[in-house]
Amino acid sequence: MAPSNLPAALLLLLLLASSGPLRPTLSGAAPLEPVEVSLVAGAQEKGAVCLDGTPPGYHLQRGSGDGSGSWLVHLEGGGWCSTLKDCSGRRMSVLGSSKFMKPLQFAGHGIFDSDEIYNPDFYNWNKVYVRYCDGASFAGDAEGQAQDGTTVYFRGLRIYEAVIGELMEKGLANATQVLFTGCSAGGLATILHCDDFSARFPQQVSVKCFADAGFFLDVKDISGERSFWSFYNRVVQLQNVRQVLHKDCLANKDPTECFFPTELIKSIRTPMFILNSAYDSWQIQNVLLPTSSSPEKTWLSCKDNIRNCNSTQIKVLDEIRNTMINDLKVINDKADWGMFIDSCFTHCQTLFRVSWSSPTSPRLGNKNIAKVVGDWYFGRSQGVKEIDCEYPCNPTCNSLPPP
Repeated sequence: MAPSNLPAALLLLLLLASSGPLRPTLSGAAPLEPVEVSLVAGAQEKGAVCLDGTPPGYHLQRGSGDGSGSWLVHLEGGGWCSTLKDCSGRRMSVLGSSKFMKPLQFAGHGIFDSDEIYNPDFYNWNKVYVRYCDGASFAGDAEGQAQDGTTVYFRGLRIYEAVIGELMEKGLANATQVLFTGCSAGGLATILHCDDFSARFPQQVSVKCFADAGFFLDVKDISGERSFWSFYNRVVQLQNVRQVLHKDCLANKDPTECFFPTELIKSIRTPMFILNSAYDSWQIQNVLLPTSSSPEKTWLSCKDNIRNCNSTQIKVLDEIRNTMINDLKVINDKADWGMFIDSCFTHCQTLFRVSWSSPTSPRLGNKNIAKVVGDWYFGRSQGVKEIDCEYPCNPTCNSLPPP
């Protein structure tokens, strides 16, 4: 196979949904005010810039009432770029330039919702949605030269530092409780930065991390190649993400292995919650069945919608599930950690009301995601570690539309 085809396929998928789960508002949308983008002050002087050299941005909605001292900081997802060509291409999108960043509507978007009915634990918190424009999960620190001679900036680590620094000045430093979250590539970024983030606060402040759909697996694709490992390897080398990787892992393993959550979670000390589908639609479509693996026609149908998979294909997907469950066993020894591993064919579940908290949301132990995460964060129940049975056992997944 040709693993080099993978980045282009990923980029195409990302550009189709380039604004991330929180879409820019359109005329006639919900009447609640959209949240404007704030560009980081002095970012260019610090070299904390997007791929195209523009300053990074975030959206801040202030909390109210008893939530005014509580903060939710979320890192946006959007895949990765592993070659100069692909990273250069991202500069013409919201995933590589703040020039394309528009106001976002928080209303109705899961954990960002200000409606107490649908988001009872976090509705009135200060909420921050940090835009993703570096292509390496807020982790790189390098630069390259595009074919046209212009500079491509890989400054994810500096973006993370600059954004958090500015938020601290805007009140985050005085927070009484904080939840640090992210989805997809942002979920991986949350795992990467979790301990560093929590170390910025006094010990009495409740700081916890919550990674949604960020538990990416090092598994072979259907052609038998480790194409996703090869892709990650190129990201690690091109963007120089070594600085954020745990030293104890680097002492024994290749930096690329240390970029996978399986290794990362072994070293994290801060309480963390892992939310993931064991049949993650993005991983099935891009890790197990990338275009470069030349999947057969029957696999293409399965790739689009798990309901089209035959029994033989489901067995292959069950193996992916078993790998994830096995990799997560280390969490069983971490009393203050939690997890919600469902069997829904989906990816990123915190940012949509239908999956976060609604009458038709996925449930485990008769609790939806919002309830389980809230119980874990506030210590309302012990041992919040929920793992679903094998697909298609969970009827509450049926309400979710195919991604």
